[in-house]
Amino acid sequence: MSLHVWLTFFIAYLLITLSPGPNVLLVIRNTLRYGATGTVIALSGNLLAQLITILLVALGVGTLLSTLPVAFTVLKIVGAAYLIYLGVAQWMASFKNNPAASPVVSDVTSRRPSLWLEAFLVSISNPKTLLFLSAFLPQFLDHTTGLTRQFALMYLTIALIVIGVHSSYALALRRLGHHFQSQRWKVAFSRVSGTLFIGMGIRLVGSRA
Repeated sequence: MSLHVWLTFFIAYLLITLSPGPNVLLVIRNTLRYGATGTVIALSGNLLAQLITILLVALGVGTLLSTLPVAFTVLKIVGAAYLIYLGVAQWMASFKNNPAASPVVSDVTSRRPSLWLEAFLVSISNPKTLLFLSAFLPQFLDHTTGLTRQFALMYLTIALIVIGVHSSYALALRRLGHHFQSQRWKVAFSRVSGTLFIGMGIRLVGSRA
């Protein structure tokens, strides 16, 4: 992959990543609740899911999935159901006495596996990501050189972009975090984020390949 092709890929994917989606919303939520630890957990789960997705693209699974509308529909419904589940959970949490507790190290430690799995599933459960990357990545491949190295470079580039963009969101929110410590704001955030997750799930159900 030549330098100008890589730069084109970098800019294109950066613009795509700047658009907020479920992964960004999860990073924002975890950052406000658990601080930097929550940010790292969300990023690591997302990046592993991205790695698996790119491996599937390299193996041609995305192209195969596009020819199997029933399989795509099933995966889409599963992914949408999980997003809606997260949204409902946020709403239910907002009715508890402490829906979004301040960051506590012990609480983060005990919840680390579930938070990581949550981030991983949010990223891996959307089949549209696999279809999109299956159409997007091959445009930048040079078939006269080794494809393995090119896919590896693409993943490293995507990881760099995701870390940079999501960390920027997290850093901005941490600097403003002292404005959002009241119980009323925490309840409002739980309900707004829950509504957004539900909306994203419904939108995924209605989407087409």
